[in-house]
Amino acid sequence: MLFANRKEAGRQLADRLMSHKGPDVVVLGLPRGGVPVAFEVARALDAPLDVLVVRKLGVPTQPELAMGAIGEGGVRFVDESLVRTAGVRPQELQAVEERERAELTRRAQAFRGNRPPARLAGRTVIVVDDGIATGSTAWVACQVARQLGAARTILASPVASPRAVEHLSKAADEVVCLDTPESFFAIGEFYADFRQTPDSEVVALLHEAQDAAHAAHTAPGDDPPALDEEVTIPAGGQHLAGHLTLPENATGLVVFAHGSGSSRHSPRNRYVASALNDAGLGTLLFDLLSSAEESDRTNVFDIPLLAGRLVEVTGWLREQPATRDLPIGYFGASTGAAAALSAAALSAAGESVAGESVAGESVAGRPRADIAAVVSRGGRPDLAASDLELVQAPTLLIVGGHDPLVVDLNLDAARRLRCEKSVHVVPGATHLFEEPGTLEAVAAEATRWFTSHLRAKASH
Repeated sequence: MLFANRKEAGRQLADRLMSHKGPDVVVLGLPRGGVPVAFEVARALDAPLDVLVVRKLGVPTQPELAMGAIGEGGVRFVDESLVRTAGVRPQELQAVEERERAELTRRAQAFRGNRPPARLAGRTVIVVDDGIATGSTAWVACQVARQLGAARTILASPVASPRAVEHLSKAADEVVCLDTPESFFAIGEFYADFRQTPDSEVVALLHEAQDAAHAAHTAPGDDPPALDEEVTIPAGGQHLAGHLTLPENATGLVVFAHGSGSSRHSPRNRYVASALNDAGLGTLLFDLLSSAEESDRTNVFDIPLLAGRLVEVTGWLREQPATRDLPIGYFGASTGAAAALSAAALSAAGESVAGESVAGESVAGRPRADIAAVVSRGGRPDLAASDLELVQAPTLLIVGGHDPLVVDLNLDAARRLRCEKSVHVVPGATHLFEEPGTLEAVAAEATRWFTSHLRAKASH
């Protein structure tokens, strides 16, 4: 099959993908050549278009040999076995990663400017390239999309080698390709016009797609577009990275506290956050610790420290014009659930994290902010200790039916809680809720609890 150019190839590929058209679809082009193809797909599917920037981490003595890869949002893959076999020292790996991270940041900034990346959590992500020879970049792209919370990943290309398609079927939920010729030497041989795509064309196509989407969904008198941006929050003498999302006319805001070993990029938390956004609730996912603090593992399990960060971040939200009047809830996972419950207790008691009463003010002199609801997913509420009896916010404890130890810990915590509370056991779920349908059950229960209690709080 011979395509006239990337535009024609994109239109033909879009025809094959029409069955995937829907409100939860986002199209990501692999720069640079994949973006003109992705533009036609996004336009036909009436879906948002963005780029997905990834960088290979090459072995220092053999740069073409990938020992790992990085993507936006802090996503990172390292083949530890290959690193050991190649004799790559930690400082050498760090140097390669720092160099590639700088280049990744530069490219993302050049293509996207100051616009935030498209939200992938809970969505069907179609990753598009103009052709696939080995599939190494496409493989990494699919992994990055998954780590950023994609519910389903589809890899699409006009042409690919049969070996690459077979390999990539293990990385994507579905691979869509118009032509898989046995004789495959180079992608360019399948295009009459395969001239290089300059950065300026990528930027222009992204702007055109954004303008078209805005025109299609905006009418005179509409509310301002939803807020969806990276934020930096001062807390505990640190500057914590976060992502704040506010739907139009949001009726409340849920702050996420992740568990040990996780971060604001947690796919499970991002999936739940997406469901809450769809229900009209804002979300804030943030890192409770700085990268330097995370290196000390004792901080990861320091519940008073983590609870204090939640209280400070809540105070910061109360100072922001867009969020200061919204009822606030906490969603905690694993050890983050203990931090959420302790922070809710501190809020109710009007105390600082140091235990000093400040007459209705939180740490750093910020206004006290009562918490409207708490949801725990696979949490360790037992780590909140005596704070459980001080919690006044309605609390939902969600646990997996195949996680017996944590079920017992949550049932015991429920007996100690004096507030409105409920325990929901998800049948067949283990601690991480990785089984089919279990995370969807978590999102549904959390959405029901938060919409009920945050909207009730807003009406008073």
